[in-house]
Amino acid sequence: MVWNGDRLLLGKRISAHSENSWQFPGGHLEFGETVEACAGREVEEEAGIKIRNIKPAGFTNDVFIDADKHYVTLFVSSEYGSGELTVMEPDKCEQWQWFQWNRLPEPLFLPIRNFLKQHPDLYALRYGPGIQAGAHR
Repeated sequence: MVWNGDRLLLGKRISAHSENSWQFPGGHLEFGETVEACAGREVEEEAGIKIRNIKPAGFTNDVFIDADKHYVTLFVSSEYGSGELTVMEPDKCEQWQWFQWNRLPEPLFLPIRNFLKQHPDLYALRYGPGIQAGAHR
């Protein structure tokens, strides 16, 4: 998750098991890479921006029945650092866009839907329990 104030970055993906859904930037870990380094690398490779304050946020267990695939998805929370949003992989992503955390587009990628079942208040997850949306900007 890349935060810019109270907005989250999502991309409209193009791929077989993504259902042309909206997704956070992400990808596979490279051998020996940390989760945080992977997040920074993937965001820059996919969206052309740098992120900062990368922190673990949780995981989901995701089974894509139609694609016969099973993933454990690791989520991190980060903040926009610098750069201009750019579609770096037009064969995989139509566009990148910032959305209010509580007004995410549809359809969402399966791992995000599963994550939202565990953490329906993403803003509280970002700042900790007891924080009201908009209290930190």
